[in-house]
Amino acid sequence: MTADALVVGGGLGGVAAALALLRAGRTVILTEEYDWLGGQLTSQAVPPDEHSWVERFGVTASYRALREGIRRYYRDHYPLTEAARAKRELNPGGGHVSRLCHEPRVAVAVIESMLAPYRGSGRLRLLQPYRPVAAVCDGDRVTAVRLSGNGQEVWASAPYILDATETGELLPLTGTEYVTGFEPQSETGEPSAPAEAQPDNMQAISVCFAIDHVDGDHTIDKPETYDFWREYQPPFWGDRLLSWRCPHPRTLEIMERSFTPNPDDDPLLVEADQRVSPGDGNLWTFRRIAARRTFAEGAYASDITLVNWPMIDYLEGSVIDVPDAEQHVKAARELSRSMLYWMQTEAGFPGLRLRGDITGSADGLAQAPYIRESRRIRALYTVVEQDLSLAVRGDKGAVGYPDSVGVGMYRIDLHPSTGGDNYIDVASSPFEIPLGALLPQRMTNLLPACKNIGTTHITNGAYRLHPVEWNIGEAAGALAAFCLDRETTPHAVRESETLLADFQHRLTREGVELRWPDVTGY
Repeated sequence: MTADALVVGGGLGGVAAALALLRAGRTVILTEEYDWLGGQLTSQAVPPDEHSWVERFGVTASYRALREGIRRYYRDHYPLTEAARAKRELNPGGGHVSRLCHEPRVAVAVIESMLAPYRGSGRLRLLQPYRPVAAVCDGDRVTAVRLSGNGQEVWASAPYILDATETGELLPLTGTEYVTGFEPQSETGEPSAPAEAQPDNMQAISVCFAIDHVDGDHTIDKPETYDFWREYQPPFWGDRLLSWRCPHPRTLEIMERSFTPNPDDDPLLVEADQRVSPGDGNLWTFRRIAARRTFAEGAYASDITLVNWPMIDYLEGSVIDVPDAEQHVKAARELSRSMLYWMQTEAGFPGLRLRGDITGSADGLAQAPYIRESRRIRALYTVVEQDLSLAVRGDKGAVGYPDSVGVGMYRIDLHPSTGGDNYIDVASSPFEIPLGALLPQRMTNLLPACKNIGTTHITNGAYRLHPVEWNIGEAAGALAAFCLDRETTPHAVRESETLLADFQHRLTREGVELRWPDVTGY
């Protein structure tokens, strides 16, 4: 199979990359290994983690179209109350983590609709479920990728190959230089980095799941490893993992979480603003994705909330560059089921009901594990903590990059890691995405389009969230299209003032913001 570009991975970055190429008139092969496109927003079931200004600025036009498409889908197809239907910034779940908490299946429908005209025209070929298993290179160029799925294998080739997989799977397959885990402080100069490199020390993965709370006893079968997880206690946790007590991400003080299913609140009054509060005091409303009072009376018997809480962070091992990755994923799924069983039994909530129909999986959990950290390319430019740390930069704002291809904002938010580290949480300045972080030092036609860009273990904590991943993918796709149009290379675009200016103008014309207005981070 051949096309102008091969985009491997159909998460948010992959979808955005494909759309950018398709809008530029190019043909695309897009692959995805799970049943749903959308990655962390859908198959991983994580509501969008976004910055405080998302309704006004700081995201690309196409990401805004995705968000507005989700709201429009609810207005077109769901029995909203009149007040909810009239609310311009509708938050269907009334969750506190985001101004747009919603059911993952709605995002799937909107993403499919955004891609539909290109599939109809034949310019987009979607291979699903497929994943990469091998690659062929000619020097510093990738010539073809072997993809496996549906019991068969196919070879795909294209002038440009975009790695939008959740873990940077093409990097080892193509021999592209990359890094994993903590870089040493001697290399990065980062205040939060360790003295020595720790390549196997990565952020925890989590297998999320959706629940509601209704009459009756909905207790699941006791998980096989429940007794292990019931007694499991990280040394810095302050209690057993399966409890309501855990470290506060920002202060590391041990805090007691509250959990009140179906509270008597008005979801339309929720103001999700990370500047004011992380919103995780009551775990039920934290990532609530369907608030029953948003809909006509009786339409929903209960709220639906998405469990992506500290208690399901899996710390027992990495899933990257290890021989037993699948066993770790299986164990992470067992941890999540154990958390549910603990809530239903020992915490006294037998009415909690697992909603696998919401996440679209056979075992009731999310289809895919939530991957917070990927392999990362050895890039022409690596974003470091002191580029965006509010403590370091102060009122100067984040470092400005002449080669900016987008913007993002999130605190440097690292969950506990497989090496036994507690949270690392650093206030951040609104930042830019440098083109140099999208360019491998050596490979000429392989572009990262997800969490695999030139960040460090530390700065990945801010660059890994939904709108930033989308912007990264969109910039990578637009770059490939631009290079095809101009018969040039990605590295040449960065090296030439004229080409860079033309490319940035194209991005701006497509609705990609390259600079922030004068706002202060948090």
